[in-house]
Amino acid sequence: MARSHQTFNKLEKQKKKRKKREAKLERQRQRKIDKAESGPKTFEDMISYVDEDGNFSSTPPDPKKKKEIKAEEIQLGAAKREDFDPNRKGKVKFFSADKGYGFINDLESGDGIFVHINNVEGMIEENDFVTFEIEMGPKGQYAANVKLDKKEKEQKPVS
Repeated sequence: MARSHQTFNKLEKQKKKRKKREAKLERQRQRKIDKAESGPKTFEDMISYVDEDGNFSSTPPDPKKKKEIKAEEIQLGAAKREDFDPNRKGKVKFFSADKGYGFINDLESGDGIFVHINNVEGMIEENDFVTFEIEMGPKGQYAANVKLDKKEKEQKPVS
């Protein structure tokens, strides 16, 4: 006689699957019972309101707190800066003509901005005051159209 291929491990796995299936069916039955007991919901039960702080609420908002907003005052997108000047001023922190790059400290924000020799008009040296524009490159911001600021050069003390 041949031995049965039903091992103990197989029987245990089958029992676990059967218990999972029964538990799932029991949860489904319980949900159906709970839904039937709660009864049908009316539209008023399902509606929710948003208060002046943006939170959901089951009570309608107070009409006295209502604010009138004109459509013209609503701003779409980023704020427009009319005082924005694309030409920035800065001081050359480091520049090596041999290597072909350097860094400029932006006087407005204090950030160090990369500058390549191809974007420099004329010659610049360390501690020179320059004007430049900021552009975005593949690795971040860089200075473009870098020019020596003659006004600042005249004011700079000679050492």
